[in-house]
Amino acid sequence: MALSDTVQILHFLQEGEIDQVGLVPWGSNYTFLVRICHDREELEAIYKPRKGERPLWDFPRGTLCNRERAAFLVGESLGWNIIPPTVLREGPHGFGSVQYFVAHDPDQHYFSLEGDFDEQLQRIALFDSLANNADRKGGHVLLGKNAHLWSIDHGICFHAEPKLRSVIWDFASQPIPADLLTGLEALGAALNQVSVAGDERKRGSLLEELSTLLTRQEVSALRNRARRLLDTGVFPQPGPGRHYPWPPV
Repeated sequence: MALSDTVQILHFLQEGEIDQVGLVPWGSNYTFLVRICHDREELEAIYKPRKGERPLWDFPRGTLCNRERAAFLVGESLGWNIIPPTVLREGPHGFGSVQYFVAHDPDQHYFSLEGDFDEQLQRIALFDSLANNADRKGGHVLLGKNAHLWSIDHGICFHAEPKLRSVIWDFASQPIPADLLTGLEALGAALNQVSVAGDERKRGSLLEELSTLLTRQEVSALRNRARRLLDTGVFPQPGPGRHYPWPPV
């Protein structure tokens, strides 16, 4: 199934029958590689059950899977195609997030990437600033087919307080490219339930679903971060506080 067909993949993830394949051995939360079967087709996905989430002192318990879904929705609104399709549903170990498994080179990550990836890394870095990603490790950047970079593991994003911790600071203080500003404008419009000139798509669905996944304060903070990035027009600098995740990969 082609990853470009996002709507079909989302339907597949939501409606297909989940067969558990195995526990992914890395990570602090329970993560399973699963096979999903539907209409005589199958695909692989990453299943993260809510009850397998390790409690954190600064994030509400049982909300990490919600944040995985919220990250996908925000990425879609931006139009950047950096986060694999993600849904919330029941699975073998209860309710959780299910994300399309991207075929990738396991030996490649942010620190090993060489070549013309700046444009794609700018999207990921800007998304992290928007989502207030508290854990952008190098291993959370995947090199997929056709030299496409994917961003995964967004369970500790969208906190209302500054939490940005990332290994990608290459673009700090640099101007945000015009095409990425356009994406920010589209997101800002969606978060404010207003239309953009020339855009006939219905607004409000993003805000409505985010309101079921995040707190009111977290949605407001996301809106403020988008506005601040548009106002400054530059990638943020590190800080305040600790701005690098551990371990870095």
